[in-house]
Amino acid sequence: MIWDDLFRALALVMIIEGLMPFLAPRRWREMLLRIASQIDERSLRMFGASMIGIGLLWLHLLRID
Repeated sequence: MIWDDLFRALALVMIIEGLMPFLAPRRWREMLLRIASQIDERSLRMFGASMIGIGLLWLHLLRID
């Protein structure tokens, strides 16, 4: 049962992540190049950690017992 939820969540992540390259590939590529050249690793790491924290908080708030 938990594996079904995990795979559904991963499928939703893939859909959301695929929206920008599908809808605006040129802008998406430009954004990636800008991020890669202008933002240092520490800032990227902090952004990633923040996203993980927000995701965990949402999961906790949306938890259904």
